[in-house]
Amino acid sequence: MSAPAPRVAVCAATYLRPQGLTRLLEALDRLVFPKTGAAEVEVVIVDNDPQGSARAVCDALRPALRWPLRYAWEEQRGISYARNRAVREAGPHVDFIAFVDDDEIPEPAWLDEMLAAQREHAADLVAGPVVPEFEEAVPEWIVRGRFFDLPRYATGERIEHAGTGNVLIRAELLRAMAEPFDTRMALSGGEDTIFFLRLAREGRVMVWADEALIRETVPPSRARTGWILQRAYRVGNTWSLCERELRPSPKVAALRVAKGLARIAQGVALLPLALLRGWHVAVQAGRYISTGAGNLAGLAGVQYQEYRTRPGR
Repeated sequence: MSAPAPRVAVCAATYLRPQGLTRLLEALDRLVFPKTGAAEVEVVIVDNDPQGSARAVCDALRPALRWPLRYAWEEQRGISYARNRAVREAGPHVDFIAFVDDDEIPEPAWLDEMLAAQREHAADLVAGPVVPEFEEAVPEWIVRGRFFDLPRYATGERIEHAGTGNVLIRAELLRAMAEPFDTRMALSGGEDTIFFLRLAREGRVMVWADEALIRETVPPSRARTGWILQRAYRVGNTWSLCERELRPSPKVAALRVAKGLARIAQGVALLPLALLRGWHVAVQAGRYISTGAGNLAGLAGVQYQEYRTRPGR
């Protein structure tokens, strides 16, 4: 007797991205399952706009969609609140919860590849690649610098951390926590980082599925030096804050100080090379410096709230 089809809630938080949300829902409607055969899917959209603007998008598309669509409005602003609400909204019967973003387009076999990797490796968590797609032509220095490319691994390789842009998690792990995503990071980001680091410390099986591809739409507002450096600072800041929380020891703090200073020194040393090789090297140098500065600020207890005054992730 064949095993029952896995039950999956695909969850996305959304904030003032009606076109992106439309593209996401249409892409989810095209999912196919050549490897695993079938899946029972429900889609959960959590709207973090105080005006509830995504309701109209969901209501307009729902009649034509293949999967059940649940809309929820989360009035408490912040990505942590939205993702925690998504976990609560997911049906109690689901086996897995998958997270995607409202500026992403999953490939048709995306969820099938995630489920196949989960089954093969008995994984508690499966993560996959997010590949950038620029809305408009970008300067050559962005292409040469590969500033939006993320690390990729062989399918089945064990990993220690992930992101919520492309991840499948056993639902029971999320339900076991009252607030799986730390609300102290609601406006800073990093709520996913600390959650996945906790899972790794618990010895959970976390693997990569390189064929589970998602494409992320990159708007012109991100394809610029200021955004790249700002994001590097936030990432460095997040890592230090997570280490302060999970590994609060003088030894770890000293190591993080050393790493932060080394990053800054690496960036400073790279700056003269920019005169010969171009702007992309200068931006890379600035990114090292920004990451190191974020590390040191986090160790001092400074939390950079990237989303306090602007939307998006």
